[in-house]
Amino acid sequence: MGWRILNMADTAWCPEVFDCLGGVGEVVSLPPSEEVLLEVIPGFDAYFASLHVRMERQVLERASRLRVIATSSTGLDHIDLSAAKERNVTVLSLKEDTEFLDKITATAELAWALLLATVRRLPWAFDTAKQGIWARDRWRGRQISGKTLGVLGYGRLGRMIAEYGKAFRMRVIACDVRQVKPAEDVEMVDFDTLLRESDVLSIHIHLTEENRGLIDAEAFAKMKKGAYLVNTSRGAIVDEEALLQALLSGHLGGAALDVIEGEWRRDLNEHRLIRYASERDNLVITPHIGGITHESQKMAYERTARKLADYLEALSEEE
Repeated sequence: MGWRILNMADTAWCPEVFDCLGGVGEVVSLPPSEEVLLEVIPGFDAYFASLHVRMERQVLERASRLRVIATSSTGLDHIDLSAAKERNVTVLSLKEDTEFLDKITATAELAWALLLATVRRLPWAFDTAKQGIWARDRWRGRQISGKTLGVLGYGRLGRMIAEYGKAFRMRVIACDVRQVKPAEDVEMVDFDTLLRESDVLSIHIHLTEENRGLIDAEAFAKMKKGAYLVNTSRGAIVDEEALLQALLSGHLGGAALDVIEGEWRRDLNEHRLIRYASERDNLVITPHIGGITHESQKMAYERTARKLADYLEALSEEE
C-alpha cells in the first residue's frame, strides 16, 4: 500500500532525509500554513510536522485518513495530543530517544550563548559598536566565574549545561523532580533553594500542565536581586507578566529567551515581551532556534523520517 505523506517541515535544503520513505509512499512537501494544512489534510495518511504550524483539534477532525503524525522534536505543544488520541492518530516524536538525543547539543549550546550574551550585554554593545560608538563602560557586564548556576531539570540538556558551568568555574546546583544521580561537583537541591541561590537560572524541563507558569511572581521574588533567567524550554513555563515586572523593577538583572508563549501568533511584533525587548536592554529573545543548526536538524529529520517509515511499513504488513 502506498501511503500519502504530507511534509510541512523545512527540508528543502536536505531533501535526502526522505529517501527512506521512497518505498513506503509519496511525500508531498508544502510550505507551513495552518490554512493549507486544514484544507489538504483530509487527503493524507501521515503528517511530517512543522513547528511553525499547530495541529489543532479542528485540523484533526478533518483528517479522515490520518494515521500518524511524526515530529522531529521533543516538545509536543504544537500538537493537540488529546484530539489525536481520540481519533487513534499515533504521534511519533524524539522525546524518549535518549541515546540518540545525547548526540544533539545544539539547544544546550544556544542556552549557554544566551547566558553569555545577557550577562555580558553583548547585543546592546554590538548595537552601539555598529553605530561607531565605542561605549566600553556603558555595557559593563558580569563575570560568571565563581557565581552559582542553577539548572532546573537535570536531564539530557540540564546535564550539558551543568558541564558548561563547571568549565566556566561556576558553582553548579540542580533541581529535578526525579531521583537522579548528579555528576561530580553538581549539588542537587530543592526548588526553593535553587531559586534562592542561583545567580543564573537555566530552565530545561518539558512543559506539562503541572509546571505551566511555574516561574511566577512568587518564584521571582525568591530569586536573588540581580539574578539572570535563561529559558530554552517552553515559553509557558514562565509567567510572562511576572517576568516583565521582575525586569521592570530591576529585581532581575536580565533574561534570555529562545521561547515565548504564543509563538504561533501572526502579530508577534505586538507580543508584550517582544515589545519590551525592543525598548529595553535587559531582555534577549531569539526565535526558537535552539535546535536549528545544520547538523542537529538533519540528524533529527533523518531519525524522525526513519521512525515514520518503520511505522508505515509495519502498518502495511498489518493491513
